[in-house]
Amino acid sequence: MNRPLVLVPGACLGGWAWRDVARILRDRGHDVYPVTLTGLGERVHLANPEVDLETHIADVVNLLDYEDLHDAVLVGHSYAGIVITAVADRRPERLHTLVYFDCSPMPDGMSLADVQPPSMRDRQRRDVNERGDGWLWPIPDRETLESGLFGSTSGMSEEQLELLQSRGTAQPYKTFTTELSLSAEAPAGVRRAAVFCTDGGVDIKLLRHLLEEGDPRAEMFAGPGWELYELPTGHWAMFSEPVKSAELLAQIAED
Repeated sequence: MNRPLVLVPGACLGGWAWRDVARILRDRGHDVYPVTLTGLGERVHLANPEVDLETHIADVVNLLDYEDLHDAVLVGHSYAGIVITAVADRRPERLHTLVYFDCSPMPDGMSLADVQPPSMRDRQRRDVNERGDGWLWPIPDRETLESGLFGSTSGMSEEQLELLQSRGTAQPYKTFTTELSLSAEAPAGVRRAAVFCTDGGVDIKLLRHLLEEGDPRAEMFAGPGWELYELPTGHWAMFSEPVKSAELLAQIAED
């Protein structure tokens, strides 16, 4: 069954980041909706200090409603994991599957800034204050990107790294500090899948070990019914492995 796919990109990216993945999925007969969240990509002109997580949740909820999508596969990459968690809480009746694309769900009452490692949070806040006028998080510089602080760049070509730097846009920092508000622990009747980009990141074996040890970093995957998948590449798989990314998303959607 060719279910529609809604693709939500990570921080500082727009719908453009899914271009190659979307093309392959459309060739397989899927309706595909790459999302550009408010203030990013071609909607950069809408950025302002009041854009927060709720704004981005509304972006995706409104797309589901106005496109009248049903049985949809909602994919969130990186930062968008927190966005799709909230969207599924508010529109479970429109969804078939949630796919966490190298990210994880978030617990109620927490913001992304709350769960970031101190080194990442401190670097982000410093960049917001020094380069982002106190309210924008600028795209990390090349040295920071290649350090892996915000995700492994393994598999990315020079051209892809340059594209990420040149087309990436600063993101309103309030999106990272807004607390998530959920009405239920998990959306009723919505299938949940996670894709782990294993080159420089977590793999399924490590996740299961963390779960056995009771590590809080893995507890969001402790519930029943999770489907787990791996991609042997870095964090930005839509650039480094668009064909494998599209094939895996198609496999999940068509199951």
